[in-house]
Amino acid sequence: MDSSDSTGILHEFPPFFRIYKNGRVERITADAETVPPSDDPHTGVQSKDTVVSHKNSLSSPFSSTYHSYVTNLVHQANVIAVSVQYRRAPEHPLPVAYDDSWAAIQWVASHVNGNGVESWLNKHADFERTFLAGDSAGANIAHNMTVRAGVNGLIGVKIVGMVLAHPFFGGKDPEFSSPVLEFMFPGVNIYEDPRINPAGAGGVELASLQCSRVLIFVAGKDGLRERGYNYYKALKQSGWGGAVEIVETEGEDHVFHLLNPNCDKAGVMMKQVVSFINAVH
Repeated sequence: MDSSDSTGILHEFPPFFRIYKNGRVERITADAETVPPSDDPHTGVQSKDTVVSHKNSLSSPFSSTYHSYVTNLVHQANVIAVSVQYRRAPEHPLPVAYDDSWAAIQWVASHVNGNGVESWLNKHADFERTFLAGDSAGANIAHNMTVRAGVNGLIGVKIVGMVLAHPFFGGKDPEFSSPVLEFMFPGVNIYEDPRINPAGAGGVELASLQCSRVLIFVAGKDGLRERGYNYYKALKQSGWGGAVEIVETEGEDHVFHLLNPNCDKAGVMMKQVVSFINAVH
């Protein structure tokens, strides 16, 4: 291909995205199908889109994959779920995703006194039993939001626990190399920064984690498996006073529960998440 071709590929990071010379970003594994807010006829779960920030354009149609998963979780656990649409790298390099997610959490907290803009949260949310959860990069964000809640405070909201599914964390070990992270988080040492590698630097931030329970999932074939175990070990050794559990699903790969949600192992994982949320402590 002619190097002067403005439509040629400039950077490629499979299986995530490729960037063309004209600035266009193509997401290789993007979920093209979206589902509008609706009443699910099978579960009775209702969903709606709410604009948290016009500046950040957080409102968007639901990914069909996540919409289906969250709907099932809400149905089984009998909870209210707020699924956050944050601006994504590389169009919006980190830490934009962290800042957008924190803005969404602050918006949720604005309903503590029952006078927020969203009636569902005003009427039905129990802010004394709040959980943060995510998979892959979303698990990384959930961790960082729990840390930020401890640093900045979140008046009226008690984060009881976190669910981290196949978390996307970094590491200091020589075999860890992530050009995609270096591209998405420019100007940051991804091997040292606690937002990417919370188990590093002695896990200092982990000791003050603002929740009392953590459930971590790893998958046997996932290249990030060891990152989850490193986080688990660092959290246990940090002096943090909560309870942490790690569950490995053998023979499965990264986010298999989303790619094959009807398989038996995904069903077991869902039951474990529901049990974790509904446990009385």
